[in-house]
Amino acid sequence: MSQTSFEIQQAAVIGAGTMGRGIVMCLANAGVSVQWVDNNPQMLEQALTTVAETYAHNVRQGRIDQAEADARMARVSAAADYASIRNVDLVIEAVYENLELKQKIFRELDGLLKPEALLASNTSALDIDAIAAATRRPEQVLGLHFFSPAHIMKLLEIVRGAQTSPAALEAALSLGKRMGKVSVVSGNCHGFIGNRMLHPYVLEARKMLLEGAYPQQVDTALQGFGFAMGPFRMYDVVGIDLEWRARELAGKGQDAPEVQVDNRLCEMGRFGQKSGNGYYHYEPGSRQAEHDSEVDALVLRVSEELGFQRRDIGPEEILERCLLALVNEGAKILQEGIAGSAHDIDLVYLNGYGFPADKGGPMAWADQQGLADIHQRLLALETRQGDQWKPARLIGELAAQGKGFADR
Repeated sequence: MSQTSFEIQQAAVIGAGTMGRGIVMCLANAGVSVQWVDNNPQMLEQALTTVAETYAHNVRQGRIDQAEADARMARVSAAADYASIRNVDLVIEAVYENLELKQKIFRELDGLLKPEALLASNTSALDIDAIAAATRRPEQVLGLHFFSPAHIMKLLEIVRGAQTSPAALEAALSLGKRMGKVSVVSGNCHGFIGNRMLHPYVLEARKMLLEGAYPQQVDTALQGFGFAMGPFRMYDVVGIDLEWRARELAGKGQDAPEVQVDNRLCEMGRFGQKSGNGYYHYEPGSRQAEHDSEVDALVLRVSEELGFQRRDIGPEEILERCLLALVNEGAKILQEGIAGSAHDIDLVYLNGYGFPADKGGPMAWADQQGLADIHQRLLALETRQGDQWKPARLIGELAAQGKGFADR
């Protein structure tokens, strides 16, 4: 690292929710001292207790010794307000996904922090440039998208805004390395690399429920391919209600046919693993997803009410539609320069989304199939199902040259 680049020694985290807790531990574990701010003192108090308990648990499991646990805990302190964190090198904001709230926080911090300090948002989808625009230091603003649980998940998406400086990116990459993360730089677009690709993948899974499949069938096909978990099992783990509440807040998207099963589950209080029931049933204290025929009946009812003629959908079709949705969106991300390389996209999917390691990631998998083959399969889907399957321009270009994504 060159002398001129920026070394992060002191950081602050805004927000003491689940993400904030994980991020604080990532920083403390990497030797960075962290000041923690939350406008709810009780929540902050609870969060500090949770962090201490996590370290105690790590000691009991023999992962770290007591001296290391004490050293980590000593790096974390509660801060009363923004004024008391004015000397830090980096602030990571980890409040809930609301653009106005994030802009307000960044505007306040911008007025207080030293000019060279970096401002980062842990948003999973919001516009980094719109957040940076609230400050007079857009070159010092970037996204640091951690994956939950942040102190365990390896992936870190570093999002560069239109004006993020090379020095700020370098400092973030260096910090990612110190935290032991697999860091991938992404351009700024809705959902960045991982969540932008997840959207069409999950959309296909949800459409297939309406067309004739059931949640366990879809998950079984994808887990059979090697995914850590299928999409419905994943929603149970993260909470089905997160997107449902986000749609309510945004006041849009709630009427789309493909979210009606989710909506009904949430109206029944079936939020996923945390409530004991979601797409699956969970016995008290268990994380074991159990098939629930009540959910199958609900899926059947919803699809019939929406006027769908159900048909048998086999595992081949489930894989075809989910995987090709991922690959086609990945190709668009490459084409637009959002990701630096196909390998970067694969790193995101291997480290953040449970893609099977032996397949090398969605783009590597597509290269193994041959892009001419992928192109033909997308065209066939476009003929059967419409415009959303139009192959990304890049796939046609590479296929015509007999090349793969890795050759870009």
